Amino acid sequence: MPRAGSLPRICSPRPIRPGWGEVGAADVRRWVAWLLGRYSEAYAYQQYRSLQQFFRWLAVEEDVASPMAKLRPPKVTGKPVPFFSSVELSKLGRCCPGNSFDDRRNAAVLALFLATGIRMSELAAIRYCGDDPGCSDVDLEARAIKVRGKGGRDRIVKISHEAARRLDRYLRVRSRHELAYRPELWLGAGNRGPLDRSGICQLVVRRGQECGVRLYPHRFRHHFSHTWLDRGGAEGDLMELNGWVSPQMLIRYGASARGARARRSYDRVMNDLH
Repeated sequence: MPRAGSLPRICSPRPIRPGWGEVGAADVRRWVAWLLGRYSEAYAYQQYRSLQQFFRWLAVEEDVASPMAKLRPPKVTGKPVPFFSSVELSKLGRCCPGNSFDDRRNAAVLALFLATGIRMSELAAIRYCGDDPGCSDVDLEARAIKVRGKGGRDRIVKISHEAARRLDRYLRVRSRHELAYRPELWLGAGNRGPLDRSGICQLVVRRGQECGVRLYPHRFRHHFSHTWLDRGGAEGDLMELNGWVSPQMLIRYGASARGARARRSYDRVMNDLH
């Protein structure tokens, strides 16, 4: 299976040159179908565009015809963002109950995603230095984490008490890890190096499979934004917490919250008609 978060191999594992000429439109279609079966339409669209740019570059550099020349990208429908149900949240709360290094790390990853809705790249880039708090992105006492957003824009996000508790449990076992001196917050088990974006994505997907919840990192961002707006949080505050510079994202992320508020208001508004 291709690694989540990276372009999967869509042809046989022979050398790239001249093997790229063997990649046809049918290969790309199968790859897109694979993406749509496992990830969101938006993610499949982004991956399609990235591969399309690569083949355009290859056509110029190597004079190889692009197999995507006559293909169309997957459609991205305007369906509401998928937030978590109460049943799914309950299942997530029971995920990773053990005390092993993996369990504590995985529980902390899920808790931080749920509490902040930060991007996968932002979570992967968090730095920790227990001996020098000034060089660390994590401030457990203040329940705050500094993240590096798009365009190199840093911001501070708050975390919940539960997320702080799970992160503290992970940091205690992390301090005994042989790579504890590394600045990356998320370390691999044993002597494995720090987790990158791909590793974190695979971690999330696998934990979802274990507890019976369809999980992918960006779903936490959808849920966080929906919950914030559904509970009356200010839109400007959400833009700051999510690192948005344009209000356009509020339209997409706010649709599900508006629908939920409207359904709750139905009984209050229509109660006196009968």
